[in-house]
Amino acid sequence: MTDTAPPSLCDREPHVPADRLVAEMVPPPRFDSVRFDTYIPDPNQPSQTDAVRVLGDFAAGLGGAHAAGGGRRGFLGLGRSRAPKTPAGPRGVYLDGGYGVGKTHLLASLWHATPAEPSLKAFGTFVELTNLVGALGFQKTVQTLSGHRLLCIDEFELDDPGDTVLVSTLLGRLVDAGVALAATSNTLPGKLGEGRFAAADFLREIQGLSAHFRPLRIDGEDYRHRGLPEAPAPFTDEEVTRAAYATEGASLDDFPSLLAHLARVHPSRYGALTDDLRAVCLTDVQPVPDQSTALRLVVLADRLYDREVPVLASGQPFDRLFSEEMLNGGYRKKYFRAISRLTALARDAKGLVA
Repeated sequence: MTDTAPPSLCDREPHVPADRLVAEMVPPPRFDSVRFDTYIPDPNQPSQTDAVRVLGDFAAGLGGAHAAGGGRRGFLGLGRSRAPKTPAGPRGVYLDGGYGVGKTHLLASLWHATPAEPSLKAFGTFVELTNLVGALGFQKTVQTLSGHRLLCIDEFELDDPGDTVLVSTLLGRLVDAGVALAATSNTLPGKLGEGRFAAADFLREIQGLSAHFRPLRIDGEDYRHRGLPEAPAPFTDEEVTRAAYATEGASLDDFPSLLAHLARVHPSRYGALTDDLRAVCLTDVQPVPDQSTALRLVVLADRLYDREVPVLASGQPFDRLFSEEMLNGGYRKKYFRAISRLTALARDAKGLVA
């Protein structure tokens, strides 16, 4: 054990320039090496095998010239020569399914399989896309993305009407520019069908863009827990603290203090908050006090999971983070995803305790 105190997330207030937001629109580290052939379909769920085939064909169809005439455009597409219209038929695909069935794995595999330079493909969550619009402005975002072959949007936030309208308008401009689209989403508030109603909700919310999307249903149970042991029980404060001091690159924070700090940092910077960390150690984990705090924690859990940062914790187990009211409410799918991902990261962290 070293005498040097581990860093605290509460001491970090990162500032993320707009150019970093653009450069980071690629699959996150956890999904950097995934491919269609590394996706293991559940033999009891034929829709998973079908999804791999359909998406493989979709990626192959994105080869060749840009759908609306090839090459990057001038500012806002002005001054370009007349281009052929976008080919008939859906130029987008929507992956419909519950949490943990591998939608992000498949979406990232589509990005990797699309025959285009990385600079001509973009991948990000809905939150990251809205952050990009906030950083660059709407027109500049259109200019930045309209020359792309493909835009992948993970976790389309159907529960945020204002941002949904903003992004739907953006996607309309990009479709007109010939950009192919792929998306996954969560369900709307009050829709408790674990994805059963998600396709209809998604297509209704994007209204005029519906004809550009082919819904692709993916059935199955949460792969993170198929055939795996139960999540480890929380450790003691002493064990977590000792592991944090003994692990190079580990942070150490009191959980209530971290929740308070997240309220002072914009969610667009939660990824940067975890830069260079090899583990996150938390003491005194307890149920979150309100929905705003819970939703911020969901974003942090997503960023930690994307970056494969193990989470070692004491206090309450992660399946007790959210109240019954929250788990039965409109954001339940987000909360179950967070529990699933934090449980996987807790399992990854077991080896930190000697």
